Amino acid sequence: MKFIICGYLLIVSGLTYFLIQDKELKESIQRGKVIYTDFCITCHLETGEGVENTFPPLAKSDYLMNNREASIKGVKYGQRGELMVNGVTYNNTMMPLGLENEEIVDVMNYVLNSWGNSGAKMVTIEEVNTLLK
Repeated sequence: MKFIICGYLLIVSGLTYFLIQDKELKESIQRGKVIYTDFCITCHLETGEGVENTFPPLAKSDYLMNNREASIKGVKYGQRGELMVNGVTYNNTMMPLGLENEEIVDVMNYVLNSWGNSGAKMVTIEEVNTLLK
């Protein structure tokens, strides 16, 4: 009987955690889409495909998925120099966008969950605050 009760509580706790996190992620993605539209769409385009040989794609981006910390820092501080994305080398400058850490969380969650990018762990404010100290 104790095993059944413990198992039930474990299942309910797990489902509650995932449902709450899923809701938080969806809300973050919605806010991130607005930020993306305001700050990123000019270079990376509405589809996240970027501009060939000029601005790297965010859609199905191996760099984005494999370089999470560098991507977060790039959004905060900008990026300069060579960058390999999906086998193509880009050499351009992205200026700092002046976003607050909370905005970085939201735009990263939007980008990491759009245009064929998926499976990334949710970016949190704790992660960004720790990384950008």
